Amino acid sequence: MNEQETPTMRSMTGLDVERAAAESVSALGPHSGMDWGVPAGSLDWSCWTTAAHIAHDLAAYAAQVASRAPSDYLPLDLRVRPGTPPAEVLTVVSASARLLSAAITAADPADRAWHWGPCDPGGFAAMGVAELLLHTYDIAQGLALPWLPPPGLAAPVLARLFPDSPQGPPTEALLWSAGRLALPGRPRRTSWSWQAALTETPPADAT
Repeated sequence: MNEQETPTMRSMTGLDVERAAAESVSALGPHSGMDWGVPAGSLDWSCWTTAAHIAHDLAAYAAQVASRAPSDYLPLDLRVRPGTPPAEVLTVVSASARLLSAAITAADPADRAWHWGPCDPGGFAAMGVAELLLHTYDIAQGLALPWLPPPGLAAPVLARLFPDSPQGPPTEALLWSAGRLALPGRPRRTSWSWQAALTETPPADAT
């Protein structure tokens, strides 16, 4: 089977995060003059709040990887100032993606940081890409834009975070796994989670 048909297992990298961010900005940037106060697809958040949430999570992941936090998330939050135009919020998203990419690139593959257990840099890369793909889809839905996550990025996210996802086109499988749509014979999920933490014991120097 090729990448269009089944998830591909590979370690995700900082370059994947930057590619996903570029896809997001390319899709949403030309529409930054629209009303971003509308709901982002099926979410309760507005499109603006959803974009700010992407930036927050990417920055939080970067801090986790850089600190190798052993048991919790660091007590920090990224706050995008209310009233910031959507185009500038997307700039914050791009900056946060680059921070995460830099942290992942600088990390040793054996490093571990906490995300409900020990998580490797590749796991944080996969989560960063997932945040970008899924929430860009949400915002696109809210703005009535015909955008879908690219299969080349969706496939390794599925393999890393949703190993029990259904076979088939990676884009549709990712959206189903994250409760965004129904598939034939598979009702839309009303609850879901991804698995980023590893089952192995983290190395001593990861703490």
